[in-house]
Parts: sequence; C-alpha cells; structure tokens
Amino acid sequence: MLLKYFYDDKLAQASYMVGCVAKGEALVVDPARDIQAYLDMADREGLTITHVTETHIHADFVSGSRELADATGATIFLSDEGDANWKYAYADQDNVQLVTEGDSFMVGNIKIEVMHTPGHTPEHTSFMVTDTAGADAPMGVFTGDFLFVGDVGRPDLLEEAAGMMGTKEDSAREMFKSVARFKDLPDYLQIWPGHGAGSACGKALGAIPSTTLGYEKHFNPAFQIDEENAFVDWLLDGQPEAPFYFAQMKKVNKEGPALISTLNKPEQLSTDSLETALNNDYLVLDLRAKGDFAEAHVPHTINVPMTSTGYVNYVGWFVDYDNATYLILEDGTDVEAVITTLRSIGVDMIEGYFCAPEIMSLATASIPQIDAEALKERMKANGLVVVDVRGKSEYADKHIIDAVNIPLGFLQRDAGDALPKDKTVVAQCASSYRSSIASSVLLKMGYEDVLNLSDAKAVWSDMLPTE
Repeated sequence: MLLKYFYDDKLAQASYMVGCVAKGEALVVDPARDIQAYLDMADREGLTITHVTETHIHADFVSGSRELADATGATIFLSDEGDANWKYAYADQDNVQLVTEGDSFMVGNIKIEVMHTPGHTPEHTSFMVTDTAGADAPMGVFTGDFLFVGDVGRPDLLEEAAGMMGTKEDSAREMFKSVARFKDLPDYLQIWPGHGAGSACGKALGAIPSTTLGYEKHFNPAFQIDEENAFVDWLLDGQPEAPFYFAQMKKVNKEGPALISTLNKPEQLSTDSLETALNNDYLVLDLRAKGDFAEAHVPHTINVPMTSTGYVNYVGWFVDYDNATYLILEDGTDVEAVITTLRSIGVDMIEGYFCAPEIMSLATASIPQIDAEALKERMKANGLVVVDVRGKSEYADKHIIDAVNIPLGFLQRDAGDALPKDKTVVAQCASSYRSSIASSVLLKMGYEDVLNLSDAKAVWSDMLPTE
C-alpha cells in the first residue's frame, strides 16, 4: 500500500492518494481542481488512478473529482447521504457510483469502508482504509471536514454560506453523535483530515498534517465534552466568518464543476479595455503589493496583494460570480499560476489581465498611510472613524477604543450603514494587510477620505487606547 499527501497552502486543503502497488490501482480522496500533481504522482509510482472520491460537497474550493475522472477514466464515488438538498446533480452519470453508510469498495487489495459522519454537512462521509494484503483491521480514516487535528468541522456553514437558516444547532448535535461514535473506535487509527491551520472550515485547526484517534481523544476539546448541550454551545461559539464565496462553491460542487478545457484562456488586454471594464463596473483586482498600490493605483480597483499565501480567500469575498473579473499584475507574474489559483475557488469568468507598467498612466489614486502615533494624536480631535476589519473574535480579544468592527468580507455590505462619508475613515487590522484591502474597497465605494493604519497590532496595541 502507498499513501501520498498533497497540500494546497493557499486553501489549507489536503488531499490524498492511496495506491495498491501490487495491482497498480490508485484512489484519490478530495482532489483539488488542479489535478496535475495527482497525474504526476501516479505516473511516477506506476499507478493508474481508477477511483476518485470526496468526503462531502465542499464549500471552500472547487472539487477536482470530475476533472480527474475525465482525465483518467476513473469512477467517482459520491455520498448518497443527506436529504434532497445535499444530493449531487451529476450522480446519474455513467462514471459515478453512489455510496452510503456500510458500503465498501476495493482499490486493488485495499478496502475502503464508508462511514456516514454528519455534522459539518448532512451528507458528509469518512473513509476507513484496510490494507487487506497484510491486515484484517483498518489502518486509518480519511475524515475530510469532520475530524481535524485538534478540532472538528464547523456546523454553521449551511446557515452562513448556503442560507439554510435554523440548521446550525441541529448540525452541531449531529456532530456530537459523530464524535461519540469515534470514541468507540481503536486509538491506533491514523486520522487523515481534509484541512490544516488557516482553513475557515473550523476554528482551531492544528498545523501538523495527521494525527491518531487516541491523541485526539486525549487532547481535542470535542472529545472532552460529554454533555450534548455543552458540546453544542462550545462548537458554535467563536467560529470564524465564512467567506461569501462558500455559497458559490456549494452550488458548483453540487451541480458539477465545469471542466478546465471548456473555459476561456485569459489574454493580456489594452488600457482601453481597462477603462471599459471599469465603466461597466466590473471587478478589477489589483494583485500587486500593498505598498505599490498605496503609492499609485487605478481608481475603483480593489487591491488583494499576492504577498499573502492565502490571498485567494480574500479574493473570494469580492468576486461576483455572475460577471466578469479582470486582473492587474506585476510585469513578470506567472499568469498561469494566478489563473489556476483563482479557478480553485471557481473564478472562471476571468476576461483578461493587464500588466501594471502599461496601465500606470491611469493610476491617478493613492492611499495615504498613518502610523499609530499619528493616529493617537488625530483621535484626540475626534475628527475620524477607525474601522477594525479583523474578525469578530479578534476584535473581542482587544481593540482600539471606539473602533467600529466590520470584518473585511462584510465591508461592502455593512459600511454604508456604519461609516459616515463626511469624516476621515482609518482602516485597521492586525498587520495592515487586510486594512490595505479594506482601504481600496472603501475608496471604490465612494469614501473619499481614507487612511490605512500602517502599524501592526504589536505597535498599535501598546500605543493606542484599547479595551
């Protein structure tokens, strides 16, 4: 038996390949949309990818199951658990096999057993792995977004991302039952989760790639709470804000993602095309570094610097999936890599891109910066508003006195009711990365007097009045 681990740092997303070397067959679990790494690994190990599966209908990235099956001829194994809202729309295709609790299938000599583990989503399944060539008991479990290192999957995404109100408490109770079921399984089982630290699919995920069930029983808070109501309260408390694009991912993955071969190839465009895009109010994302954007940028563009590993998660807050998206890139940027990254969250309507040096004649706007010391003096005059664009839990931990908390992703929705346009608005976060994005969003929304707090939390929390 062969086990290979794949990890996308940008999405904190893990996928796996299980291979039976004796039979030359392989299974890929929770594949990403960019399938090249799996094809390369299979070729390197002399395997044929014959099986593809996913633990649930993903909300945070576009599944690569259809893409990989199309490229290899593999059969896709999909959950048939959950109600009608959680059935795959493409399940009737010839290369799809539906599975439920208690089902199993073979990948060469490797037995894959299906376990229904609801809580994160109603249809969620885990896959128990037994290498029958050398054992008659399971080695480990692919737990997807059910069980992580140090955490369990959040139960509120149906409300936060899919708009199914009144479901998070019931989902939390389902999670309690799934955890209780795992308490009875052997401690030696290896746990192979679907995400690591940085994912919004949980609130306290560990950074190491795998764990054992015994370790989680001892140290994972989910296994320490034996009373159901207390478990529900713990699980629902402090969950991070769910990016808006999660709703689109649920839709795309349920219906079946488009194959990459059917999508257009974005080309470099002229300055005239940029003016047309802005006149039509299309989203233009400037992916340059925040300092370059602050110094000079094209008005009404939004800056999401590629300097952050997880920049694609921030892009997901602002994309309009029904309309075109355009990009502004530094000269020499690996365009194909950027397109691949954005397509991982379903940004498929990328009409083209612009190279920064060629459009700088239109870059007539800037974002003034302010440091903590200057802000402290300005606050005494009471002529400005500080908007803290960190998450709610970060704000609750410590914040500048009188700062208005609007998490970055909700700024376009909520700023109009909370922030006056006749005062100076200072955007602030923990490192100045999110606040730089926020500053560009506020300018696009018509706020004319916007400053970005350039100092990080370590500075402003010591210098400014906080509570």
